[in-house]
Amino acid sequence: MRLSCPCCGPRDRREFTYYGAADYLDRPAPDAGLDAWDSYLHLRDNPAGPTRDLWYHDPCQSWLQVERDTVTHAIHSVAPVAGRRA
Repeated sequence: MRLSCPCCGPRDRREFTYYGAADYLDRPAPDAGLDAWDSYLHLRDNPAGPTRDLWYHDPCQSWLQVERDTVTHAIHSVAPVAGRRA
């Protein structure tokens, strides 16, 4: 699998570290209830199909949000997390 880093261009998957679903970016408000925090910390989907993931590109030290399909392995988009709007 090849990912296209916004800083470095197309790279082999071995240059990246997978960190899980991009749901980690959707952190509840500090005053959110216990149910919201429990869901955020412990409940994760394991989808077959489109997903948003967090990847770390080791050479340029960039955090990336990757939209991909877990069935076809197609990469739909790669974007830096730093410029992301909530």
